[in-house]
Amino acid sequence: MPKFLIVAATKFEVAPLLEHFKIKTHSEEGMFLADEGPDLSILITGVGMVNTAYHMGRSSHNLFDHVINMGVCGTFNRSIQIGEVVNVIEDTISEMGAEDGNLHIKYADMNLGGTNIYHSHLIVDNLKLNNLKKVKGITVNKVHGNEESIKKISSLFDADVESMEGAAFLRACAGLSENYYQLRAVSNYVEKRDKSKWNMPLAINNLNAFVVSLITDLNK
Repeated sequence: MPKFLIVAATKFEVAPLLEHFKIKTHSEEGMFLADEGPDLSILITGVGMVNTAYHMGRSSHNLFDHVINMGVCGTFNRSIQIGEVVNVIEDTISEMGAEDGNLHIKYADMNLGGTNIYHSHLIVDNLKLNNLKKVKGITVNKVHGNEESIKKISSLFDADVESMEGAAFLRACAGLSENYYQLRAVSNYVEKRDKSKWNMPLAINNLNAFVVSLITDLNK
């Protein structure tokens, strides 16, 4: 049977999955195991790139067949619906770079070597995953909520979604031979911050229902 590692920033984002598989958590961060059902581990990292990198570095995630980053995200793309689950196949740490007056110099143009763009890796051929919309993301320390900065970042990277952990997760998995991928559900459009327009419960419920169904399917 395949071994699964779910990586999430907060317990809140995976609460339905924890309940479904009867996984008990005793702290806000750390690794937790399912007592029954599939061979399933949950890693709660805390919010942001630094926390994600720290906990991924401490975890022996190369022992798993599927390493899945779950979370919510905002979308720049109005063709994506609130609550929709997407597969983020490419993610960029957009803040890596430099400023030259009003000009943003992308990291790739700084000739420092390496990259700030990371990709998912899927070996398995699964209909549920294949049917998800494949999107590009950016990972940020400060989510966008200003019209001018949104316009600027959209023109620079043409991203569909943004999160605070995705690229760090993919970087931590880079080079592994197993399946590692990032599944997110859209909780809001990226616009001037107005949480009354967000639908976090819908996004979390849809995301968790999808992943529970996916794990069940892959575990057959």
